[in-house]
Amino acid sequence: MIIKQLSLVHFRNYQKLNIHFDPQLNVIVGQNAQGKTNLLESLYYASLTRSFRLQEDEKLIQYDQPFAQIKCLIEKPEKKEIKIILSHLGKSLFLNGVPIKKTSELIGMLNVVLFSPDDLTIFTDSPSVRRKLLNQELTKISKKYFINLNQYQILLKNRNALLKKDKIDEIYLKTLDEKMIALSKDLIESRTYFFQFINQLISKIYQKLSKSTDIVKVEYLCCVNQIDELNQLFELNRKKDMDYQMTTSGIHREDMRFLLNDKSVDEIASQGQRRMIVLAFKLSLLKFIESIIHDKPVLLLDDVLSELDEIRQLELFDVISKDYQCFITTTTIPKFLNRYSYKKIEIQNGEIYTGGTL
Repeated sequence: MIIKQLSLVHFRNYQKLNIHFDPQLNVIVGQNAQGKTNLLESLYYASLTRSFRLQEDEKLIQYDQPFAQIKCLIEKPEKKEIKIILSHLGKSLFLNGVPIKKTSELIGMLNVVLFSPDDLTIFTDSPSVRRKLLNQELTKISKKYFINLNQYQILLKNRNALLKKDKIDEIYLKTLDEKMIALSKDLIESRTYFFQFINQLISKIYQKLSKSTDIVKVEYLCCVNQIDELNQLFELNRKKDMDYQMTTSGIHREDMRFLLNDKSVDEIASQGQRRMIVLAFKLSLLKFIESIIHDKPVLLLDDVLSELDEIRQLELFDVISKDYQCFITTTTIPKFLNRYSYKKIEIQNGEIYTGGTL
């Protein structure tokens, strides 16, 4: 999977942009607040139809303009054009010029993995933030997971509404439970496989990046010890749920925990170790996605070099330089990059121009 071309109109601080990319390494250079991250944000939006920085799409539209447009040409291996128009009335999605009604039909068409400095809060964020990340990675590669998760969330909403009523129809409640249990089994199986796959790689990648022998693991905090315990879980908590007027347990309450040498990362890891762990996790995600879709996702690295010494920068580029198309933002281009072929994309004062391939 390769991003061939990007066109932006009235998106963030880009009045108009049309740019072709290198199939391997693209280095976006410029001082702070010039629009480097905005460019990555547009690619991320083309992948997931949402921003990784804010909730309100209207803020992506350039001030005093009626709309913003993202148009992305990808090759996988056939060429496809993704176009998204944002306005104050909502967003319109197009694939090869044809309108798309369902977001699910576009998500995953372009598959990206992003590293952002904000990802370092994953260890201390609420469980809901980590669940959101988990669901995001699984929904963009599996329509079945997307559909099952949507159905589960609808049933959960209906169940919570029922539990708030003065008189509860217990037959209807048990019917909802049966449907939620069936969906939960499929979702847990997908999540279990995800963590098993990630844990086969994350330590090896971390050790290569950090030049250490430390063991990293991502622990799946499932709502049950065994999948056949789901019936018992719902039965045991039914009275409690009626008292609290909400569904107190289930896959919607699950979490994951990052471990360094079998200890919680948020308790013992330094800032440098945390950065390496997140990077190792993201690079493991690349391999996981590739194993499912049989195509290589695109890697977006926002401000990853500033906190890495040269040895770790070299190790990072050794891992990514040949396998995946990569977009990386930086304020200055390190000298070691001269040994790689890359496209320089320089941003100044909200405008962009490209240098030659070095």
